[in-house]
Amino acid sequence: MDTQADIILKSHCIFTATEDSPFEGYIAITHNKISAVSKGNVRQEFLGATTEIYDFGEYTISPGFSDVHCFFTGYVRQFAGADLSKAETAHKVIQTIKDYAASLPETKTILGHGWLSDIIQSTEFTSLETMFDKRPVVLFAMNNDTCWMNQAAIDIYQFTPSTCYSEAYWRLLRDILNDRDFIIPEFCAYQKMMNSRGITSVKEMGFDDFYGFTTLIKELENSKKLSLRFHFMSQPVGENININYGKKMRDLFTGSFVHFSGYNQMTDGSISQLCGLLKKPYNCAPHITCAQTINWEKIRKETYEADAAGFRFSLHAQGDAAIAKVVDIYEKCNRDTNGHLVNRHSMTDIEFSDPEDLKRMGRLGVIAEIYPQIQSITNRKDKITMINEKIGPDRSIYYWNRRAMIENGIVISCGTDLPLVIDDIPASIYYGVGGYFPEGGEPLNIQNMLTTRELMTAWTKGGAYNLYREKELGTLEVGKLADITVLDGNVFNTDMQDIRNIKVAMTIVDGKIVYKKNA
Repeated sequence: MDTQADIILKSHCIFTATEDSPFEGYIAITHNKISAVSKGNVRQEFLGATTEIYDFGEYTISPGFSDVHCFFTGYVRQFAGADLSKAETAHKVIQTIKDYAASLPETKTILGHGWLSDIIQSTEFTSLETMFDKRPVVLFAMNNDTCWMNQAAIDIYQFTPSTCYSEAYWRLLRDILNDRDFIIPEFCAYQKMMNSRGITSVKEMGFDDFYGFTTLIKELENSKKLSLRFHFMSQPVGENININYGKKMRDLFTGSFVHFSGYNQMTDGSISQLCGLLKKPYNCAPHITCAQTINWEKIRKETYEADAAGFRFSLHAQGDAAIAKVVDIYEKCNRDTNGHLVNRHSMTDIEFSDPEDLKRMGRLGVIAEIYPQIQSITNRKDKITMINEKIGPDRSIYYWNRRAMIENGIVISCGTDLPLVIDDIPASIYYGVGGYFPEGGEPLNIQNMLTTRELMTAWTKGGAYNLYREKELGTLEVGKLADITVLDGNVFNTDMQDIRNIKVAMTIVDGKIVYKKNA
């Protein structure tokens, strides 16, 4: 048998996600699979005239990383329509949009992105009505939490500037995702961006039936233009859960690059906005345990419907009472003789939890989907102030309690809620292991943080398990698909204060180099 490798990767720091610690050695790749994982020098049988050899020295060689909770649709919306980021006044925004609109068919909605919210005065919002009376206009702000739109757009898409978030503007996503001239190059650029971050697999949240986007995905799969393994979930927003759609997608996508991964749904909201569901009232609002209404009956019904059809469900929960209710729901799903869930249901975020509910998650086999970079979006002072104001210092010790997840045998995987944050695995170590905020200083709840090995395992082996791909992906083992990431430093011995300087040096998907730093 021909054992000659196509690619050899050598390093003093090979992390397989199976060994207790990294080791010095090499990885051999033949065609699209790993043909050797070994310590010491490269055996002669793997070397040939065409073998490419990369000696990475102290760089970290790792299984490819999986982001198990991201939104391409939310990401691509940031690039839809005219770029308004350089407009310094409301007048320039309007002029840019006017010029852009002239280049479009008159029936097409006018979109824009990137305007700075502080340059628009409230009196200027009526200018869109004057210039574009019957033609819908939606201009997304750079900070992503508001938009400038006219009444025609509000009437058609049924959201407003105060409800400018993905679950509200799903009708607009139909137009964006079906604009082939826009969406195809943007999706290809998205893949390259994710590959440059070392991401080789994703679990993408898509609304309802993905509004026809799966047809495009199938075309790209057939033409072998995918460099990212794509596992998509349906989040019902415009309609109830569609089990027949899931069955159709499960049958359609059976290859190596695209899978249907089940269903996703929100439960509660942000604790900072009093929308996280708590077991005890908020400190600052003694009569409130949640400031939003949650349709738990609908969530239960759809979860059980998916479970009965053999699909997994991912439920997003932040407050301790919401986490408990999700576990209650999962406890009534199908279980095996060991009491574990038959379908790999997961829970996303898990911001503030009761240790007793983490024990129940471990007993059931509920997968945790954590956001290890979440501390990057705030600073320590503001976060501590919010926590103390909302739940108090006594309860704050259970914030981001990932150590208890490990102790209770919960499989941890990692997501970003992209575009909330963009994947950066070394930075995730700074936040999720070091417990720091962007400015450094004293860590928060360091006793709840993971080790570097545990977090790297979550990004790799845990992610593959979440995606039902652990037999093919997630660890460096002979016979597995060659999805591999190389980081340009040793993440296991770099000082935590310097670890954010480490970047991706190379990404390999299916045995092919899809990203090379400075290439």
